[in-house]
Amino acid sequence: MKKFFGDIKKDIKFKSAGTGKKLTDDTSRPQVSQSHAARPRQAPTEGAARAGAAALARIDQQPRPKVQTSQDAIRKQVKKELEAEAAAVAEKEKPVEDVSVPVRELACLSVTGVFFTCPLTGATLTKSEREVQIKEAIFMRFDEDAVAASVMMIHTFNKDREKVKAAVDIISKYIENICKNPAEEKYRKIKVSNKVFQEKVHCLEGSREFLQAVGFVSVMFPVDGQEEDEEFLVLPEQGAEALEGVKESRERLQRGEPVRAQLERQPQAFRACGHAARFELPPDFYNLTADELRREQQQRSDLLEKNSMMRTKAMREKDEQRERRKYNYTLLRVRLPDGTLLQGTFYAWDKVSALFQFVRESLVDGWQPFELIAPGGQKLNEADDVALAECNLVPAAVVTFSWDAAVQADIAAAGGQTATLLKPSLQESIRTLS
Repeated sequence: MKKFFGDIKKDIKFKSAGTGKKLTDDTSRPQVSQSHAARPRQAPTEGAARAGAAALARIDQQPRPKVQTSQDAIRKQVKKELEAEAAAVAEKEKPVEDVSVPVRELACLSVTGVFFTCPLTGATLTKSEREVQIKEAIFMRFDEDAVAASVMMIHTFNKDREKVKAAVDIISKYIENICKNPAEEKYRKIKVSNKVFQEKVHCLEGSREFLQAVGFVSVMFPVDGQEEDEEFLVLPEQGAEALEGVKESRERLQRGEPVRAQLERQPQAFRACGHAARFELPPDFYNLTADELRREQQQRSDLLEKNSMMRTKAMREKDEQRERRKYNYTLLRVRLPDGTLLQGTFYAWDKVSALFQFVRESLVDGWQPFELIAPGGQKLNEADDVALAECNLVPAAVVTFSWDAAVQADIAAAGGQTATLLKPSLQESIRTLS
């Protein structure tokens, strides 16, 4: 049967995935009777051979309820299998369509994107640049302070905080034992193949770099019962002053924190206008994939219809919480008493106090007490430990600013009112909201 299948492969045309050319044998092939020897034939193309082999394998492996006795039926089945194989290859090689989300022109956006500042270099970074740039900045610190750089590596490169804590505790115990028993060689040797060391310490990025920065060196020692030497990390015997330095390194490790890019508020002032509540946000603000964003747009009409139906308070609150989780960031505008707008970017889960601090730092008289009123008349309380998302201030909102009335009355009576509200740096860059 396989020999027969091999004879009929040449009759089937294949389309290449990339060019659409027919992969077939142009050599004429007259019918050969069984009494004559078979003429030599040109070898099938590589693609045809692969597809044919796969089809034959499937035919041999798949159970058939009844045996094909007609050569025409068998030929038809093989052709179907081979064409399916060629189509599958073509589908794999087809270029992936662009799934990027259509974005409005930058001039139409309320903000061009979300940006960050590297705390080590001060450079401004996009979302996609954050991790790479911070890693490079940490590596550059090794020449300056290897202990500090390795501590940053441990706390920044490893995302599982529980594993980081476990590794820090074990390394701290190593150093504690050395400091208590400086003359005991066994405390100054760490067997690299040790199960605890491998599973808890060595697996974390930066752990070996830290031990080497403290003074550990790699040494090969013979081990009883083994033909080959094993690697140990050994801390040479230390004097009293050097041990104090080792203790300090341990404390720095324990106090270490992840190095995180800081979100830029991008403060911007706008002149008074009647469309302050209109926002055009870039995709950076969404915690969604491109496909999810498309579905989000398609479902807006369904959402409006759903909201018009009778639903319980619990159902509405659950939907609101689900809606808020779609956003990583929020764009807030604060409407000042003279109509000027102050705009800033925040994490969706920043506390309300972060908004108060942002406004305070933007005012000439930031020391004066003031109030912020959310849409719907909700008064925001700086002391409340609540997130902006929990106050329904995502993905964008306009908040109303007002001075404390009693304090303003006293200032007015004393003739001490300030003509401008915002600091000069913001006044000089004020724009008209498009």
